[in-house]
Amino acid sequence: MPRMLRIDALRAIYPELSQCVVVTNMGAAPAELFSLGHQPGFFYLWHSMGLASSVGLGIALSRPEQQVVVIDGDGSLLMNLGSLTTLARYRPANLIHIVFDNEVLLSVGRSFTTATATGTDLAAMAAAAGVPRTATCHTEDELRRAFGEALAAHELSTLVAKVEPVGPPGYFIDLHFLESRFQFQRHLRRPAAGEGGQD
Repeated sequence: MPRMLRIDALRAIYPELSQCVVVTNMGAAPAELFSLGHQPGFFYLWHSMGLASSVGLGIALSRPEQQVVVIDGDGSLLMNLGSLTTLARYRPANLIHIVFDNEVLLSVGRSFTTATATGTDLAAMAAAAGVPRTATCHTEDELRRAFGEALAAHELSTLVAKVEPVGPPGYFIDLHFLESRFQFQRHLRRPAAGEGGQD
């Protein structure tokens, strides 16, 4: 089956992502997302492997009027598989969980393959956990379509995007983690549409 580059997959859905609250896992995905254009609603989890889905769930539950997107990886999700059952238990309609599956632990030099390299199906696992909408995407067009449908459905979704084990030339993000944290906090504290108050 064909697989895409993660940067191309991110570029395909970036126009929609830029309007969402986005929480990423560590490693290649945040560096590539940052290279496409940072937004104040983007939060990059440095040194927090496996926790992106948990952080995204908390934000989705506390700010139900915000569309939240979690950008995860196969290695990160496999470290915290219980998050799928927790997502399904609370089932926030405003959360889309995108898992980039390259079948290796890329951020540590492709030293280890993950369970998806030998047949583990993360979309099927999410469905079995109770996530109502799941899909596996192999091309940018498939991901763009599945992401658009998930946004329109307003339903908890897990979308697995099969990507090549290729990362960016460097992992540097020109944004200090404290600056990122405070900027993201200010963004989340903005009043929802129709509410009073000031930034």
